Amino acid sequence: MRRRRTLAVARKEFLHILRDPRSLGMALAIPVVLLLLFGVALTLDVDRIPLLVYDADASPQSRRLIARFDGSRFFEVTGYTLRYAEIEAQIDSSRALLALVIPADFSEDLLAGGRPRLQLLVDGSDSNTASIALGYAGALLAQYELDVRTDAQSRRIGRILNPPVEARLRVWYNSELKSKNYLVPGLIAVILMIIAALLTSLTIAREWEAGTMEQLLATPLRPAEIVIGKMLAYFLIGVADTTTAIVVGVFVFGVPFRGSAPAVGAACVLFLTGALFWGILISAVARSQLLAYQIGMITSFLPAFLLSGFVFAIETMPPPIRLVTFLVPARYFITILQGLFLKGVSVDLLAADFAFLAAYAALVFLLATRKLRQKVA
Repeated sequence: MRRRRTLAVARKEFLHILRDPRSLGMALAIPVVLLLLFGVALTLDVDRIPLLVYDADASPQSRRLIARFDGSRFFEVTGYTLRYAEIEAQIDSSRALLALVIPADFSEDLLAGGRPRLQLLVDGSDSNTASIALGYAGALLAQYELDVRTDAQSRRIGRILNPPVEARLRVWYNSELKSKNYLVPGLIAVILMIIAALLTSLTIAREWEAGTMEQLLATPLRPAEIVIGKMLAYFLIGVADTTTAIVVGVFVFGVPFRGSAPAVGAACVLFLTGALFWGILISAVARSQLLAYQIGMITSFLPAFLLSGFVFAIETMPPPIRLVTFLVPARYFITILQGLFLKGVSVDLLAADFAFLAAYAALVFLLATRKLRQKVA
């Protein structure tokens, strides 16, 4: 394999990219668009939950409880009612996600030392959000009950009592539990998969359709030189997109970066190289651009989005699907990025993930070269 011939293929492919400004503009604009969508418009944070209150007690104790909900950043009291029909109408119209019903004997049972009953009505059409909302409400009610009992005992014995157990919750690495702090690093993997696999999956198929592939194969070029040369042209676009995503994530959205910059760069190079080779392999297998695009979408973007842990936790997936995720390179890349961005972990702890990405890139390169050699034969 000669470097001069490889660079000549890369130059030819890069000139072809420059002659198609719409595709180039799309490739450079995709990172910004996706980052804006996931960083601003689409969020997985569950806060400011619209809460409707049915207070049949109207006592200082019930108002104190309502103030707890209203003062929390997780809830927002949107209105009051004294009719169940109104609660049903508000939830059906999605103006309220949760309803708190306080019975008329709430304060009486509370002051008598009993266990007053409360009712929470939640819209379960979105089960994930409903579960999180009930969890927040349960924690708030448990703390309210503890405070009430502690105050009652303090008044009974004439001095302030401290609770027997004081739990202090500390959240590491993402203390504010902001979804963008783990979505943005994972989004880098999705962006690279889109740019790499989908764009390169068309390169050789386009040559076959245009009738120029036969001329290229008639030259002294070796299959490895063709594969690497075509990869290098798109590698520059991938580097530009990666740099844009990291800069926007860190400096615009404030995602913490606690790890090693060279380690992040090495991980991006390995993952990008493997993704580019995968797109070229698809292009070598399918001589139609339409077929290559469809295969590229199914085998690269969708697994990176759905089976990598980017949005859906792998631990919650069925066991057969969890086994499939071990074959998705984006899973290992996202683990590296989240470990370096949020945790600042040592590279030694991520050695296995780096090794998989390197092995994946080498394997796909060999497969693409072999497939192209078969085309030559």
